Amino acid sequence: MPSEGLPEFVFIGRSNVGKSSLINMLVGQKNLAHTSSTPGKTQMINLFQVGETFRIVDLPGYGYARLSKKHRHSLMNMIRTYLRDREALFLVFQLLDIRVTPQKVDMEMLYWLGTNGIPVSLLYTKADKLKLMEIQTSKELYTAEILKSWSSMPTSFLTSAQAGEGREAVLSYIATSLSPEV
Repeated sequence: MPSEGLPEFVFIGRSNVGKSSLINMLVGQKNLAHTSSTPGKTQMINLFQVGETFRIVDLPGYGYARLSKKHRHSLMNMIRTYLRDREALFLVFQLLDIRVTPQKVDMEMLYWLGTNGIPVSLLYTKADKLKLMEIQTSKELYTAEILKSWSSMPTSFLTSAQAGEGREAVLSYIATSLSPEV
């Protein structure tokens, strides 16, 4: 791991939720983070430095069933150790697929982040695949599920790596969060 000098914005989510695609969209490069239609492709912590300001961290996906139980356990240990111990960690963006109902493994990760005091924001992915009413319904389901264990909703953004949706809002949020209070 590189030294901990720059703040790190972490992208985490289930396998194939679109972490690498979203990172590529945010930085405006097609192949910075390697993408694959095969779930579970990212199997290590990948750090990308953005100028002299911050790093983006692409973590392996969680919940992928085709890996052996031992390998899944090993990946989760690596992920949790990084999230718990990395002093440069500034914010976790947890990606949630807007097309599906809240998944148990996502809610467990969000709960774990909260109970460990790790700052988190939500990125609803693949928004271009649904109609506006479907998006609203899905967000309402997520909100109801999250508020079962959270006192308020984390900041959230609607995104689409394919359509570029949410790019400016997420980048602005990163920039604002890095700016010292005036």
